[in-house]
Amino acid sequence: MRENFFKSMPVILAYEGGWANHPRDPGGVTLEGIIQRVYDGFRTRKGRRIQPLTKSMRFTPAWEAERNEIYKVQFWDAVRGDDLPDGIDVVMFDSGIMSGPRQAVLWLQRSLRMNDCDGHIGEATLAAIENHPDHDRLVADICARRLGFCQHLDTWADFGKGWAKRIANLKQIGQAWATGSVGPQPVAAHQERGDAKAYASDVAQPAVDANDAVKASIGGGTVTAVLEQARDTIAPAAYSSEVLTKVYTAIVMLCVLLSLGALFYSFWASYKSKKARRAIDGDVLADMPAGAPA
Repeated sequence: MRENFFKSMPVILAYEGGWANHPRDPGGVTLEGIIQRVYDGFRTRKGRRIQPLTKSMRFTPAWEAERNEIYKVQFWDAVRGDDLPDGIDVVMFDSGIMSGPRQAVLWLQRSLRMNDCDGHIGEATLAAIENHPDHDRLVADICARRLGFCQHLDTWADFGKGWAKRIANLKQIGQAWATGSVGPQPVAAHQERGDAKAYASDVAQPAVDANDAVKASIGGGTVTAVLEQARDTIAPAAYSSEVLTKVYTAIVMLCVLLSLGALFYSFWASYKSKKARRAIDGDVLADMPAGAPA
């Protein structure tokens, strides 16, 4: 509902805190959840002079008006907050702020078990929400997918504790609103770096492509190629002396071990890549922290 935008803002601001510029946060300089890049675009479109986000801007009427307008247009409207039921609206609003509206919608559509998950809320998605029998359960599912996504980010070690705290608290608030209750107060997630952005571009991927590992196992890798060349050089005289026999055998064993290692890595890398893609698609669920309601 439209009035829930203003009802949701204290929740968002509690999570986001004030000014921040953590070196590992992909959002960069941020003030109350608004990153510099977004603020620059907003000011440019309004025909206003671009200015840096500073601590001194906070609590000024001009900043609060701009902040609320950005939140409304960039995030609330992007997830169609006015058309969402109580509880789901605040969950989608906050999810879009932290990871982008499209990513938030993917979590929603996966939770609705929709066949066409395109990251856009249209009439089909709204109808699926209305027909969902348990919005309390739907909130829990969205939050589990969001946490599962965050756990696959390269920045999880830096911000995971704060993200987990934020998502668990949001889940409680969303479920309370969905059932007509008030719910707990929002936690200050920013105190444990829960205000950092969590983007799909930061999903952890294997350092080497699985196909490259297979190529290395059959001679494409530098080390393997050198060993195979040495093996072929020694082969004609391999059994002419005990020393050459041992050297030849050792080289053959190294070639075999390198090939097997590359093959096993290719299986592992393929598994990790598939799971990373599933996380981006919103199809990985995490167990919620202990103590969080189901």
